Amino acid sequence: MNVSMRISNALVTAPLAQTAFDRDFLADVIAGLSRHPRTLPCKYFYDARGSGLFQKICELPEYYLTRAELQILDRYSSEIAGQLGRGIELIGLGTGAGTKTRILLEKLEAPIAYVPVDISKEQLERSTSLFRKIFPTLEILPVCADYLEPVKLPSPSHKPTRKTVYFPGSTIGNFEPPAAGKFLGRISNYVGAGGGLLIGVDLEKDRHVLERAYNDSAGVTAQFNLNLLARANRELGADFDLKQWRHHAFYNSAERRIEIYLLSEADQTVHLAGHQFDFQAGEKITTEYSYKHTPETFSQLAGAAGFDFVRMWTDHARLFGVFYFTVAD
Repeated sequence: MNVSMRISNALVTAPLAQTAFDRDFLADVIAGLSRHPRTLPCKYFYDARGSGLFQKICELPEYYLTRAELQILDRYSSEIAGQLGRGIELIGLGTGAGTKTRILLEKLEAPIAYVPVDISKEQLERSTSLFRKIFPTLEILPVCADYLEPVKLPSPSHKPTRKTVYFPGSTIGNFEPPAAGKFLGRISNYVGAGGGLLIGVDLEKDRHVLERAYNDSAGVTAQFNLNLLARANRELGADFDLKQWRHHAFYNSAERRIEIYLLSEADQTVHLAGHQFDFQAGEKITTEYSYKHTPETFSQLAGAAGFDFVRMWTDHARLFGVFYFTVAD
């Protein structure tokens, strides 16, 4: 996965408007299906239906990640807020409905501004409306954008003590290690000396726990994965027959990652914008990797990107880690 992020400190003129992210969908699908092995970017999971399905995934008994991260925040939010300090600007990347961010904001001392950056316009509008009611004195500056691409962020009305990026969930695991390092390096350069990064990381564990989390018994994750093809049909005019595709996820222990695919159940042909794509039975489309880290390996990765490790908090079972890093003054 080739990931880039460049953030500049310019004003956003229309933070909830149509973005280049939407316009790139067709080009990215054609490019991904033209490759061998074939791929589809996981960032396109999150249309309105996909975002709703992901919320359901987070509530599933097999999907430990959200519960573990919330357990950490519920138990340690005061400690975490103390580490982040007073008067900060909090930049949330992919914070979704904002459940975790709300816990954190409630404990922060006099934050200057909250800048949520998310690709789901509907979810961003809902969470921004809610947060403005809950935190009426907090400056909230939403940006609807793909944070993996160049993004212009608005400037708060008042100067913060530091900029801190909050990257919850385990999205950093979707980056292959070299791309993860580059992404973290761009964050480090953006927050600058004294800036911080609070980030969720899924930790290495028993493969059966991992595989159950991505192959839930209710089939919600399968719906979430297949919705990528349904979205291509709805928005791009593709003719994927969803009955001829199957969700498949397994843990690759050698690469330390969950691999998620869509498998073709038969020989078939898909048409899209004048292109024809022939699939053989058993052929796969890669939709997501989810790398798992140890505290040591992730700290090394962040360290190479310019961050100094400060603290890690874990849940009772040590399934998940919330790491805090800073950039040296």
